[in-house]
Amino acid sequence: MRIIGNAGKAREVQAVASGVLPSGVPVVVNADGTVSTITGQSEDLGSSVVFEAARARYISSVFDSNSNKVVIVYQDQDNTSAGTAIVGTVSGTSISFGSPATFTGDASYISAAFDSNSNKVVAFYGDANNSGYGTAIVGTVSGTSISFGTAVVFQSGGINSTSSTFDSANNKVVAAYRNDGASARGTAVVGTVSGTSISFGSSVQFNTAATNYTSSVFDSNSNKIVITYSDAGNSSYGTAIVGTVSGTSISFGTSVVFNAASTEGAALVFDSNANKVVMGYPNTSNSYYATAIVGTVSGTSISFGSPSVIFEDSSDKMSGAFDSSTSQVVFAIYDNGSSTSGVVVVAKISGSSVSASSPTTFFTGRVNYPSAVYDSNAEKTVISYYTEDGSPAYGYSAVFQAGSTTLTSDNYIGTAATGAPDGKAAKINAKGFIDDNQTGLTPGQSYYVQTDGTLSTTAGDPSVFAGTAVAATKLIVKG
Repeated sequence: MRIIGNAGKAREVQAVASGVLPSGVPVVVNADGTVSTITGQSEDLGSSVVFEAARARYISSVFDSNSNKVVIVYQDQDNTSAGTAIVGTVSGTSISFGSPATFTGDASYISAAFDSNSNKVVAFYGDANNSGYGTAIVGTVSGTSISFGTAVVFQSGGINSTSSTFDSANNKVVAAYRNDGASARGTAVVGTVSGTSISFGSSVQFNTAATNYTSSVFDSNSNKIVITYSDAGNSSYGTAIVGTVSGTSISFGTSVVFNAASTEGAALVFDSNANKVVMGYPNTSNSYYATAIVGTVSGTSISFGSPSVIFEDSSDKMSGAFDSSTSQVVFAIYDNGSSTSGVVVVAKISGSSVSASSPTTFFTGRVNYPSAVYDSNAEKTVISYYTEDGSPAYGYSAVFQAGSTTLTSDNYIGTAATGAPDGKAAKINAKGFIDDNQTGLTPGQSYYVQTDGTLSTTAGDPSVFAGTAVAATKLIVKG
C-alpha cells in the first residue's frame, strides 16, 4: 500500500484490489493489506408460522441435510402428550409444514439429533407409557413427511433433562440425561443407527451427583463430545465435561466449572469457524443477564475465556445454533425481564471473547421451549417455540437471517477514486480527499457507511463515518 500526500493533509492511497473495485464505493482494508468493497446482508426476520395447533412442549429441532428439511420433535400436550414430529421447508424467511406424525403415546424430556451418516433423525424421550424409561426411535424424512421405526429402550428407568448430538467422526449418536433410576446422576449412552433401528452400548455416568439441564454438542475440531449441566452436588454450578466416543462406549475427562453460580441450563453451540464451543446461559449471579462464554477443548479437557453479557435483561430459557454462512452464533432467548418477549441475539466469536448484536424480538409475550436450528441449505436459522400468550396458545416457528458485513469500526479507509479489476492497483480517496464519484448527496449532510457498502445519513452498526457532502456528487472523505 502506498500513501501519496503529507500527514495531516488530504491523502490518496494506492493499493491492490481484492475483487473488482468500482469507482466511488466505500473501501475497507483487508488483513493482507489489499482493499475491497464492503459485502454483507441485512438482518431479516420472517413472520411466525404455526407448526402445531396445540400446546407444544419439549421442543427439539434438527436440520436434515439429506432432504434439506427442518424437523421439529415435540410433545403434543393436547393429544395425550404424544411424541410428535413435523417436517418444515424453508423458503426465504418463511417456513411451511407437512402433517404431524406421532411416534409414541406419551413422551417427555424430548431431544433430537440428526445422524448424517445414515440420514436419519433420532428422537430420545422418556416414555410415560413405560414407566418413563429412556427410549429412542429413528425417523426417516421423505418429502414433507416423516415415518418411524420401532422404539428401543436405552435406559430401564426414568430419565429427565435429555440432550443429544451426533458424533460425525465415529458415526454415533450420543444422549446425555439425568438417570432418575440411579439417584438422578448424569449419564450418557452411545447409539448406532442401522436402517430404521438403533442399538446402544452400556450407559456411562459422567457425574455422580444429581444432574440437571444437560446440553450436548459435538466438537468436530477435537472430535469430542462436550456436555454441560447443572451440578446439584456442587451448588448447581454450571459445569462442562469432555467425552470421547470409542466403539459403542464413551469415556470422560475431568469436569470443569464454567459458571460458579446456580446455572439453569446452557445453550451449547459449536462454532466451526473459530473451532470453539460456545455456551449461552442466564447468569443468576448477574441479574439473570444472558451471558456467553467460549470453551476450548484440548485432549479430554476444556478451558474457558471470560464471560460476556450478550443480552442485558433478565433471561430464562435459551437455545443456540451456528450460522456457517456468516460464521456467527444465533441465540434465541426468553426475555422475562422488562419486555417479556422472545428475542434473538447474534454473537461473534474472536479467540476466547464474544461480541453480540442488539436484540431482535421474534415474539412479544412469554416464550417456552425455544429451539434454534440452522438450515444450511437456505442459510437461515429457524426458531421454534411454544407460547401461552399466543392467539391461541400454539407451537410456532420463525425464520431468521443473521446480518453480516466485512465492515468493522476500524477498517474503512475511504472511497475508490478509480475502479480496478481483481489483483490490480487502485487509487483510494483517503482522509481529506474529495470524492466526486457520488450521486444524490445532500450538501452539508454527514454520511455513514452501511453494512452492505452503501452510504446513508443514519449511522449503522458498527457506526462508521464516511464523510461530509459538499455537493450532490462530492464527499469530503472522513471530513
